Amino acid sequence: MVTSLEPDFHEQAIEALKEVSDPELGVNIVDLGLVYDLGWDAENEALVISMTLTSAGCPLTDVIENDIAEALDGLVKAFRINWVWMPPWGAERITDDGRDMMRALGFSI
Repeated sequence: MVTSLEPDFHEQAIEALKEVSDPELGVNIVDLGLVYDLGWDAENEALVISMTLTSAGCPLTDVIENDIAEALDGLVKAFRINWVWMPPWGAERITDDGRDMMRALGFSI
């Protein structure tokens, strides 16, 4: 069971995760819409990040996990990723900022 975060901490965690870019697209995982939910584990010891990837066969999962660990260092003692495949990621999840970033990189979105 995952419990909700305090609003201020939720914002801090989101801002930290915005430092993590998808290695293939060069846009952060929050604005790409890859992060579905954040919460505490049942013991309130680890941040649980429910997220997905743009494709289930992404070969860069380890890179993303390491980047998340660096981004959250000093903010949380521990975290775990709950990989979510349903609903699948789609371009409709990208934020307006994410769309702007992708356009700046030359993507037609």
